[in-house]
Amino acid sequence: MATEERLDVSLDQVVVAEPGPGNSYLINNNTYINEEDVYSGYRCARLGLLLPFFSEYTWPEEVRAFLYLAGLFYCFLGVAIIADIFMGAIEKITSKTRKVYLTSEKEDEPEVIEVRIWSDAVANLTLMALGSSAPEILLSIIEVIGNNFESGELGPGTIVGSAAFNLFIISAVCVMSIPNGETRRIRDIKVFGVTAVFSVVAYLWLLIILVAVSADEVEVWEALVTVLMFPALVLLAWLAEKNFCGVPNKTDTSKQIELGNFQPGETDKFLRQQQYFKDGRLDRDGLVAFIKEVKNYPGLTDEDAAVLAASKLVESQSHSRMWYRVGAVRSMTGGRKTQPQLSYKLKEVYSAMNEHPEAPTVGEVPKVIPSKNAIIDFHSGSCAVMENIGKFEVAICRSGRTDNEVSVRVETIDGTATEEQDYVAINEVITFKPGETEKFVEVEIINDNQWEPDEEFFLKISLLLDQEKRDGVQLGRISIMEITILNDDEPGMVMFQKRGFLVKESVGNAVIPVVRKNGADGEISVKWRTVDKSAISGHDYQGGEGTLVFKHTEIVQNIEIPIIDDMAPEKDEHFEVELFDPEGGAKLGQINRTAVTITNDDDFNNVLSNMMMMTNANLHSLQVHHETYIGQIKDALNVNGGDLENASGMDYFMHFLTFGWKIIFALVPPPSILGGWLCFFVSLAVIGVLTAIIGDLAAIFGCLVGLRDSVTAITFVALGTSLPDTFASKTAAVQEKYADNAVGNVTGSNSVNVFLGLGAPWFIAAVYHLCVGTKFVVKAGNLGFSVGLFSGLCVAALTFLMARRILGTFGKAELGGPTIPKYISFVFLIILWLIYVVCVSFQAYEYF
Repeated sequence: MATEERLDVSLDQVVVAEPGPGNSYLINNNTYINEEDVYSGYRCARLGLLLPFFSEYTWPEEVRAFLYLAGLFYCFLGVAIIADIFMGAIEKITSKTRKVYLTSEKEDEPEVIEVRIWSDAVANLTLMALGSSAPEILLSIIEVIGNNFESGELGPGTIVGSAAFNLFIISAVCVMSIPNGETRRIRDIKVFGVTAVFSVVAYLWLLIILVAVSADEVEVWEALVTVLMFPALVLLAWLAEKNFCGVPNKTDTSKQIELGNFQPGETDKFLRQQQYFKDGRLDRDGLVAFIKEVKNYPGLTDEDAAVLAASKLVESQSHSRMWYRVGAVRSMTGGRKTQPQLSYKLKEVYSAMNEHPEAPTVGEVPKVIPSKNAIIDFHSGSCAVMENIGKFEVAICRSGRTDNEVSVRVETIDGTATEEQDYVAINEVITFKPGETEKFVEVEIINDNQWEPDEEFFLKISLLLDQEKRDGVQLGRISIMEITILNDDEPGMVMFQKRGFLVKESVGNAVIPVVRKNGADGEISVKWRTVDKSAISGHDYQGGEGTLVFKHTEIVQNIEIPIIDDMAPEKDEHFEVELFDPEGGAKLGQINRTAVTITNDDDFNNVLSNMMMMTNANLHSLQVHHETYIGQIKDALNVNGGDLENASGMDYFMHFLTFGWKIIFALVPPPSILGGWLCFFVSLAVIGVLTAIIGDLAAIFGCLVGLRDSVTAITFVALGTSLPDTFASKTAAVQEKYADNAVGNVTGSNSVNVFLGLGAPWFIAAVYHLCVGTKFVVKAGNLGFSVGLFSGLCVAALTFLMARRILGTFGKAELGGPTIPKYISFVFLIILWLIYVVCVSFQAYEYF
């Protein structure tokens, strides 16, 4: 029987070998089968560096193509997940801080803040760019080394294809994702200018060395210059960030950078924030002010306040593009989110609390200068109406300045009640003439004549989009109003609002609210009484009993119980209040007994400490990286990081789909070890292995379906490696005030791709060929055409973005703006990408 081995002998040996049976050869009494005969019906089997792992000789080519495509996209998910860990290490490295001492009001006690050591520009162009571009860079390096130091098409094609996808598609998505009428401008335009110039120069330089200087050959000095452009880019971007070139700002920019890269006018805001946020944590005084603000909105618990505080802390911190990319990957794979998950009601409250763009925190509304601004808000934070009320009016009040004409927008937002089913939607502009202090908006409730539980929706006041209409007007504290629709067919049920209340001993009177739900028809009553427990009536509080009467449509009544302050240190004591004997057709609800705990002032402070602990716990759960193996493994095992309450169906699906990757990558050392560097190098090595497999999958898939490597690179591979960046940029565009993290970093990333993704492997290969006395051949061909076409389209796209920044038609901003110009921008950028893909593909198949 013939031995099926590859015939690894020289041509001379084959010639002198004795013929064997069939097309085999007999050498040293061993029979070898001709390699071509073995692989004659086994296409695309020798293109991979690692694949195939086993023989697929008998598999149909259609099945192989489908499996390779599925494997390609599954490996893209794997790369995205390990890149999440990789960026966690980068976040740990770049989060190194140093202390800066500021003067304070107190003598001998300077204020201490911590600022990052890493410059934003340097971090974005080094570690963070490497984090987002590592797959493309490693793919190019691995392809050259695995191809015996000869140039391939897949790596360079992916570099240029990803650059085209990033600049055209990501910019188009970001332009469209901005809400109508809003805009986002690039703030650090000098750094963007440097990276934009380098992104054009990088590809023009490639064209020069491929076509002009040494056609179809890359020499050592050319590759070295390509690599050295990377530190030159970093240096110039850092100088631009430091404002060492150009006209100096009116304020000392260098000092602002030392304090965290604040722009002119932001320093005061930063210092005001210190009363709430110190070292990223909420202090006690700030928490007290925050709780007072939260209490303006009905129905919020302490846990809700802690979640809102964490949300504000996350929003107030400066985030990098890496943070958004990690969040995008975790949303795609069902992992732990990087932002607090708010319920619908909390989202509306949070939106209302942040309606003031000048306010540094949710705990403080800017001081009003009556002669400068008119203040517009609702008369009350909530109201309840009967379902059969039809139409009723809600008062909108004006205070402060009254001698000017101001306008605001009033609109309805669904809660459990929905528009057109429970109420008529409102979206109108209310105008206050000079001297007017009160206006009314008419709300209409739809009566469907069937019993329903109580439902609520919201009225919201917002400033108009036109900047001129925003001058001289400011929203007040109550800019959102909750409207509860009461069922008018039932007398309802009465119950306590909560199962327990905590009061200080010095509070005076404990106020216990009793609510009426699921109906408010007619007059009802319910009796109440106190029940001694560890607190004794007459000694610790003034107990008793009484009757609460709810008039027709009334839904809240309070029980007031005097608390006795004996000034003696005591342990916590409590008593209970119960409801009984309802009349008028009402029923008792689920919470018909509540406990009132009396604590001394020191214990009340402990409650505040617990609130701080809850807030910090929420904040800690949102950090990008893990500190321990246990944390990594726990997140890998649980959907949405264990937050099952806020996990969606897609989270479950993607979690189980990527479960294998998560378990494997949970074994990577956490970033807490060796300052993040061990995790950095281990995860980089894992990305390298996965990238090698992706290269094999892409090459074999392209071969099976008849695609050239250059076409596969600019389509499937570029899409797979750039998709996480697309979602990250979209999120950054919506949530950030500026466009830097959305599109400002795209040009820098494209430049780094060339300098490291092509310069590094070409330098290695050129040195190798110099040592063996040969030339490193890089055919211009399709690559030269691709680079030249992209360079021209890149100039067109960047010019268009700068035109958007200057022209009022587009809102004088790179992103967003008026609706029609926004759609035009989106279509234009998409067309540029289609032109690139179609032309490069046609040229690859020699259509022109």
